[in-house]
Amino acid sequence: MSTIVKFSEERLMKVLLAPVISEKATFVAEKNEQVVFLVMQDATKLEVKAAVELLFKVQVESVQVANRQGKTKRSGRSVGRRNHTRRAFVCLKPGQEINFTEEAK
Repeated sequence: MSTIVKFSEERLMKVLLAPVISEKATFVAEKNEQVVFLVMQDATKLEVKAAVELLFKVQVESVQVANRQGKTKRSGRSVGRRNHTRRAFVCLKPGQEINFTEEAK
């Protein structure tokens, strides 16, 4: 079941917004060999997989996504809400690694 889907390279450059660097993300990275990214709201799993493989030159085994609701915040009488976010948990194939601490070449 190997279906090759072509995405525009311009779209793939915009899919990944930022890596998530948090205590939970670090724990997941060490335990399950996964990397967590903030992605666009309308990004699909296949787009995330293609973007990670294109940008970081690694092989991706699977992708799970989670939609996160924005928190409700108050400032005096006015009530607002932070934006909703979408996270992608990218599982890399054994032996693959993404290191964010080394300098970009």
